[in-house]
Amino acid sequence: MATIVEYTDRKPPQDHYPTKIISPSRSGACCYAAMEEIGRPHQVAHWEFRYKRCRTCGFTIRVILRACPDVALVASLRETLAHAFQRKESC
Repeated sequence: MATIVEYTDRKPPQDHYPTKIISPSRSGACCYAAMEEIGRPHQVAHWEFRYKRCRTCGFTIRVILRACPDVALVASLRETLAHAFQRKESC
């Protein structure tokens, strides 16, 4: 899954959300208490996520919020289950 976050210690942290975020490569002690959500949730493939960034040092992570169901697969499974327990007529 592609990300807009560039992890580097050679550039200062920058927040150019939603196009690019430059983040330190490691979190700091400040990150536990200073993380804030950036933007709104996004969905890519079957995952919904959002970015969180430390207000103090700029460390950024992508947080997976939930797996999104495959609508076509769910419909197919429902159809299969609907017919799985029907009685077959004897000849």
